[in-house]
Amino acid sequence: MLLTSYIQKHTNLPEKGIQNTVNLLNQECTVPFISRYRKEATGGLDEVQIGSIVQYKEQFKALEKRKSSIIKTVDEQDLLTPELKAKFESAEDLTQLEDLYLPFKKSKKTKAEVARKQGLEPLAKIIMAQRSDDIKFIASKYLGPEIQNEDEALEGARHIIAEWINERTDIRNMIRNQLERFALITTKVVTAMKEDASTALSTSEKAQKFRDYFDWSEPLNRCPSHRLLAILRAESEKIIRVKIELDDERVLDRIHSRIIKSKNACADQIELAIADGYKRLLFPSLSNELLKNAKEKADDEAITVFSKNLRQLLLGAPLGEKRILAIDPGFRTGCKVVCLDAQGNLLHNETIYPHAPQNDTTGAIKKLSSLADAYKIEAIAIGNGTASRETERLVKRVTFKNPIEVFVVSEAGASIYSASKIARDEFPNYDVTVRGAVSIGRRLADPLAELVKIDPKSIGVGQYQHDVDQTKLKKSLDTVVESCVNSVGVNINTASVPLLSYVSGIGPKLAENIVAHRKKHGSFNSRKEIMEVPRLGGKAFEQGAGFLRIKDAKNPLDDSAVHPESYPIIKQMASDKKKGLSELIGNKALLREIDLKKYCTETIGLPTLEDIISELEKPGLDRREKAKVFTFDQNIKSLTDLREGQLLPGIVNNITNFGCFVDIGIKESGLIHVSNLADTFVKDVSAHVSLHQQIIVKVLSIDIQRKRIQLKLHKG
Repeated sequence: MLLTSYIQKHTNLPEKGIQNTVNLLNQECTVPFISRYRKEATGGLDEVQIGSIVQYKEQFKALEKRKSSIIKTVDEQDLLTPELKAKFESAEDLTQLEDLYLPFKKSKKTKAEVARKQGLEPLAKIIMAQRSDDIKFIASKYLGPEIQNEDEALEGARHIIAEWINERTDIRNMIRNQLERFALITTKVVTAMKEDASTALSTSEKAQKFRDYFDWSEPLNRCPSHRLLAILRAESEKIIRVKIELDDERVLDRIHSRIIKSKNACADQIELAIADGYKRLLFPSLSNELLKNAKEKADDEAITVFSKNLRQLLLGAPLGEKRILAIDPGFRTGCKVVCLDAQGNLLHNETIYPHAPQNDTTGAIKKLSSLADAYKIEAIAIGNGTASRETERLVKRVTFKNPIEVFVVSEAGASIYSASKIARDEFPNYDVTVRGAVSIGRRLADPLAELVKIDPKSIGVGQYQHDVDQTKLKKSLDTVVESCVNSVGVNINTASVPLLSYVSGIGPKLAENIVAHRKKHGSFNSRKEIMEVPRLGGKAFEQGAGFLRIKDAKNPLDDSAVHPESYPIIKQMASDKKKGLSELIGNKALLREIDLKKYCTETIGLPTLEDIISELEKPGLDRREKAKVFTFDQNIKSLTDLREGQLLPGIVNNITNFGCFVDIGIKESGLIHVSNLADTFVKDVSAHVSLHQQIIVKVLSIDIQRKRIQLKLHKG
């Protein structure tokens, strides 16, 4: 099978688009670059479609590698025929390939192999022929030192038959079909916990989280991904046992109908062999395969949810370049306060103690007022962790000389950043509390620029992120971060190494070189100067230049998403209109007069030209919304303040397949179950709410003992 055909079969994308995309990928082009600047070649494929081509290109490569390995192994056994080789080469997936390889995947320890060494394979063939009525008499001819009687001979022959049945692709596929349609997943609490249920289960918080699955059963094909992952986590923590169950009699009847063609003694032996092969070989293997596939599917769904959340979080509304006072709240240890300039540089830090046990409220208010005045503060960012609400109330009591907006900012992952090497390199002379407060302030200014410094798994916007395939998860999240960074663009003169490393074609090493060059030579004045960075060659420049911005550059195109390779066309457009470049940029009426067809070339067509005009209308426009002030209900300070039927403002802080979690200003987040998001069936939670969206919720129920709050999305 050809690579293009394989990808097309799985994606249904146009063949030409696939082929051209593969060629570009082979030329070390990145997904953001291809989707943005090579639309003519791909036929306008977007990042998701190109990402699918990348995925199936890698799958095809892995499949071909496995085929080569299997063909070589079978050839070394002197068993490879042209027909068999053709079968291996035409296999369309790993399951089909491994089924074909199964008869050649011998182990000396199997019961069938032991029976073969005892010379029982001819007897197995006689039984399978189903022509003899006196199979015991025939079996008596196979007695020897290791086989004492006819029953032992027949048992050995049955082991060989069971293996043959296990190796039949049609039977394996039939059982797979039955499992996919009818398998049940059942769970039971482990015996030790069951015996001690009155104490262990009532006191064990870990076990209580999974109590719904102490005795559970449902069709596996109806088990949603989040429930399957919860069940498998409970099993890994030895709280429950998991089994896959099937109507064995129905399956055995189907196998009988495929194999047994007589009603003699041979048929009786085959029936026994079928039962043994099914119980010992087929069902364990294929039920494990089913559960593994279900887990992979659940992983993919969980990773998709996590990726959607991460994208929304990274593209969260930035406040922009403002002078910010950031507070990392605390009680006993005080509130760490930092002042940042408009570029996020640390100007000042100290600690105030407005809360218990010190209760220096007056001193804290005076200090905040004087700092805001001294550093011309334009906004205040307060971390949403411990003492957040109390600190917010304190700040709102301060009388500032100028109006200052107050924002509560998510702290998720801030402690991870503050203890990281990145933070130590940025602030070698400050402790983790100062670094954490700086991160809170910078998150308000630009969530994307700050959050790229933290492992996405630590940001707290996924479901079961520690249970899914970690390699797949990392790959998917890295792709999301790369996509977000390149969709927004990066100011090369202010960006950190972590942010630059996600720019198309750059990577960690070149990012370090860019920052080192910037420190040594000062700011970049043009995109051309980027080529002066050590080891940043033509390919890296081609891939990255369009995503790197230079503010206040001599050439205004350097602060746009227009790629330098298109500059000559724009200059020609301006010349044809007898205008300077600066007169063309931002002049919508003039831009819309341009006949784009006149500027088409062999490599640049209408899709790219339309993108250029769109960019020239609003060059360097940040696609993200601006940050908005939000205030929680000041009367709600803890779980006990809640009442059923209350309407409260909240912020969506996590989205899952089964609903979304909402911060209503207390320690515990409330859950809007998928059934309470709308009055109609909800297929996709993300279609109804987005991360960090400000919403109104209705309190449905409060479980103080389990610290759970059920909410409903209020549409009024």
